[in-house]
Amino acid sequence: MSRISRRIGSIAESATLAVDAKAKALKAAGRPVIGFGAGEPDFPTPDYIVEAAVAAARDPRFHRYSPAAGLPELKDAIAAKTLRDSGYAIDAAQVLVTNGGKQAVYNTFATLLDPGDEVLVPSPFWTTYPEAIRLAGGVPVDVFAGPEQGYKVTVDQLDAALTDRTKVLLFVSPSNPTGAVYSPEQVREIGQWAASKGLWVVTDEIYEHLTYDTAQFTSIATAVPELGDRVVILNGVAKTYAMTGWRVGWMAGPADVIKAATNLQSHATSNVANVSQMAALAAVSGPLDAVHEMKKAFDRRRRAMVEALNAVDGIYCPTPEGAFYAYADVRGLLGREIAGARPETSADLAALILDKAEVAVVPGEAFGPSGFIRLSYALGDDDLAEGVGRIQDLLK
Repeated sequence: MSRISRRIGSIAESATLAVDAKAKALKAAGRPVIGFGAGEPDFPTPDYIVEAAVAAARDPRFHRYSPAAGLPELKDAIAAKTLRDSGYAIDAAQVLVTNGGKQAVYNTFATLLDPGDEVLVPSPFWTTYPEAIRLAGGVPVDVFAGPEQGYKVTVDQLDAALTDRTKVLLFVSPSNPTGAVYSPEQVREIGQWAASKGLWVVTDEIYEHLTYDTAQFTSIATAVPELGDRVVILNGVAKTYAMTGWRVGWMAGPADVIKAATNLQSHATSNVANVSQMAALAAVSGPLDAVHEMKKAFDRRRRAMVEALNAVDGIYCPTPEGAFYAYADVRGLLGREIAGARPETSADLAALILDKAEVAVVPGEAFGPSGFIRLSYALGDDDLAEGVGRIQDLLK
């Protein structure tokens, strides 16, 4: 008899966190590794947010349990923020505050899915989505869109993947890992298709404030009112406010779904740490000035990274329109001799880059098909220049 359950034993570890952990371990051992793995802004959390947390830590009111669904004042603020940024009107009863965005993802699929229910997952996808779907008993159905179509799926592709078991469409724009941003017209077309098929839509909006050039964030919940009460919005403070370690996310949706997900969370983790919730309150109800400054830096780094990657023969990297990732097509390098090796997959190539250039990237296998690598440009300018320079030298 197996010591580990089949359900848990079948889960793959987070590839992005694994790459980041390995890079940090090598660095701690004295190797000058530069990590492009984790999607983590290099900026400190803005001061006014930290000060709100310090004040909360000193207040005995926050030393005790609080409601599993979240502090009432934070839920009110999230509802107001959702109207401000997404144009979608909800009230506090439609919000569940979670321990980071990942818990919001899992809570949502665990609440919506029965065993065998299928979820259409545009690919390349964030590594956690399919694992959360499987944990909830669902079946992820990958719908791949390559660089030739800007990593954006079409209605025709989604329709071809539809079966009588399909219950949910996952929609992510701006995208992790590709940085793709769907136009308002594309968002409406996909949302109207989902509504016509009676599907639920789970939309992850955590990169909503990080778009570049002429790209604009469009919430599918607002763009397609025909979806009615069959949409759940996922979000959090991690990326926008450089708060990855504070662990505050949320899901917003129909009251009955939120109540059921709250019941689940009440047994799994109960409330999010109150100090973190008060920091999140300061973030979502405060100004976006610090966010705009970070975005300027991301934009500068985005341009530099794409230019450097596209200068390498065998790499094609579309210019990302959002988030802080470049998703490079490296199929032109596979099978080629590089530093005495001949990588056949992007996993092989990523291992070679780490070993020979001491640069950590995430292989495409973590996000869908082989043949791609993801690099985060949410790190300092000097490290970015050094890291891509090493990659260029290795792959010349």
